[in-house]
Amino acid sequence: MQVREAVEGYLFIAPWLIGLVAFTLGPIIVSFFLSFTAWQISAPPLWIGLDNYTELFQDSTMYKSLYNTLFLAVLSVPLSMVLSLSIALLMNQAVRGISIFRTVWFLPSVLSSVAVAVLWSWVLNPRYGLLNRALAVVGIDGPGWLTDSEWAKPAVVLMGLWSVGGGMVIYLAGLQGIPQHLYEAAELDGAGQWAQFRNITLPMLSPTIFFSLITSVIGALQVFVSIAAITMGASWGGGVARAGGPDDALLVFMLYLYRQAFGFFRMGYASALAWFLAAIIMVLTVVNFRLAQRWVYYEGQLRGRQ
Repeated sequence: MQVREAVEGYLFIAPWLIGLVAFTLGPIIVSFFLSFTAWQISAPPLWIGLDNYTELFQDSTMYKSLYNTLFLAVLSVPLSMVLSLSIALLMNQAVRGISIFRTVWFLPSVLSSVAVAVLWSWVLNPRYGLLNRALAVVGIDGPGWLTDSEWAKPAVVLMGLWSVGGGMVIYLAGLQGIPQHLYEAAELDGAGQWAQFRNITLPMLSPTIFFSLITSVIGALQVFVSIAAITMGASWGGGVARAGGPDDALLVFMLYLYRQAFGFFRMGYASALAWFLAAIIMVLTVVNFRLAQRWVYYEGQLRGRQ
């Protein structure tokens, strides 16, 4: 009976296992091999050892793309987390019709990234965009946003904040998992709203905050679709090789990787870039897990804030 159940279980998950090997593990292994080769699709891969990685550390454009990516991550991750948590606190109130408000906040996060990017490119258009027209009403001359190298990064961060509803749902689930008797006991002891938030909500919500931090950092370092949809349009001449916005202000790491792979067909170098980014993400994730021991509180464990 146990053998039969095991066989049936593996048969049921076989399609997923085949997809995992064929479309995930297989490409990962192949890309690691290709990172040590020079391959331009038209000819067989040529083994060149560590030359791709040597070139990578001497590539000034790579450093610029990495700087742009980290700059956007430092701006967007804290802002999105704070805004998501703030909205979740509002959406956690027991008021009439609260489910409608939750749905409205969540909807932008399920829209197509390309469609959202096109929509925001219209909103942020310097000549006829809605945002600059609204600023003109109050006497403010709006900037060039996506056409100005100084305002391009803040514009992308603003675009990302529009879809914080996904993070809001995660925080909302964490808030609703906090035992209410803790707040009742705090009220009996005379604790105010801020004291309850600081001593109950934040410690009990710290695992959710930690999860959001990890996923937000990984997502920020892999940002691609929205920026590619904007910068590969007609505004800067179009095409993969010219993607990156004004003065390459929006040339993020994944976009540079895409440019090398599908603009210049340097698949080996692009694979080396991918593994370099994977190493950066792994290091940051390990550091976050180490630091989490100082501030993440898990109920039932003797580990909490220090």
